[in-house]
Amino acid sequence: MRDISFGSVNLLNLQLPGRPVYTDSDGWPPEVYDRKIGFTAGILSRLNADLFGFQELWAPEALQQAMDAAGMEESHLLLSPPGHAGTSITCAGAIRREMLVGEPEWIVEFPPELELRSTGDDPQQADISVSLNSFSRPVLHVQLQPDPRTPVIHAFVCHFKSRRPTQIWTERAWYSAATHSDHRTAMGYALSTIRRTAEATALRIMVTKILKRSETPVVLIGDMNDGKDSNTLNILTEQPRYLTTLATGGGDNALYTAQVLQEYRSTRDVYYTHVFQDERESLDHILVSEQFYDNSRRRLWRFDDMLVLNDHLNWDDHKDTGTTDHGAILARFKWQPAQQGIV
Repeated sequence: MRDISFGSVNLLNLQLPGRPVYTDSDGWPPEVYDRKIGFTAGILSRLNADLFGFQELWAPEALQQAMDAAGMEESHLLLSPPGHAGTSITCAGAIRREMLVGEPEWIVEFPPELELRSTGDDPQQADISVSLNSFSRPVLHVQLQPDPRTPVIHAFVCHFKSRRPTQIWTERAWYSAATHSDHRTAMGYALSTIRRTAEATALRIMVTKILKRSETPVVLIGDMNDGKDSNTLNILTEQPRYLTTLATGGGDNALYTAQVLQEYRSTRDVYYTHVFQDERESLDHILVSEQFYDNSRRRLWRFDDMLVLNDHLNWDDHKDTGTTDHGAILARFKWQPAQQGIV
C-alpha cells in the first residue's frame, strides 16, 4: 500500500468538439473527438498511475470523460485549474482520491528569488538581462501521501516552451522583413531556448526551496521539451552522480531521471517519447528526489520499472487516429527504505 507510481501524458490539445484550438476556430470534429477520448482512455487504463500529470488540456470536461471511460470515475480525482474556461491550454493532474493532501495550486508567476541578469564574469562579456517573470503554462503543484505511514510527497507538473522557433514576424514593434527575414529562424530558436531555460530555472528554484536541507520527497512530471542531457534537464537535476555506493549515494538537492534509472536496468536505450523529422528523442520526463533513488542512503522508495507507450508515434496521422504526438510514460516505485529502523 506504500508503493507509488507516476505517469505523464501529453493530450495533444484535448478540447471539446467544435471548440476553438488556437487559430482553428472549428476545432476537433465530433468523430475525431470520439477517437481522442477512446485513445486517451486506453492510455489511462493501461498506465493506471497513482498520480498522472497532463499537458495540453483545454477542456477539463473532456479529460473527465476520458477518465470515466477508463473506469477511473471512482478511483481518481481530476485536478484542473478552478474556473478554467477552455480558452487556453493548461497542465492538469489525476490522483487517487485517498492520496490527495490539501488543495492543489497552479503557479503562474516565477519565484521572487529568480534574477537572470549579470554584468559578466570576465572582462570580455557584456551585460545580460532576461525580463521573463511567468511560465508559458501554469505549473501544477500537488501534495500526496500514498499511506499514512509514508511522508507527504510534493509533485509538480510542468510543460515548458517548445523548441519550435518563436514566430518573430508578428512582432510589429521591431520586426523588419528587410532586416530580419533571413535570420528569423535562428532568432526564433534562440528566443524559445531562452524562455524554456528561464522556466526550468524558475521551477528549479521552487524545488530547491523544498529539497535543500530536508528529506522531503519531490517529483517533477512533464513535457519539458528537451532531452535528458540538455541544459534544461541539467538545470532541473543539477546533474547528480548515479553510480555510487549506498554509503555515499544521494544528493540533498538532486533530482534523478526515471529514464536513466531504467537505462541501468537495460542493455539498450530504446526510450523515446517524440518523433520529429524521423529523429526519436525523449522530451517527457519524470524526475525524482533522492528518496526514490536506489543508491541513496536516504532512500524510501526503490525504483521498480518504467514503461513507455509510444508505438503510435510511428504514424503521424494523429488527427485520423485520435492519438497524441507524444509517448506516455509511467514510473513505479516500491517502498523499501535504505535506513535501519524504517519499515
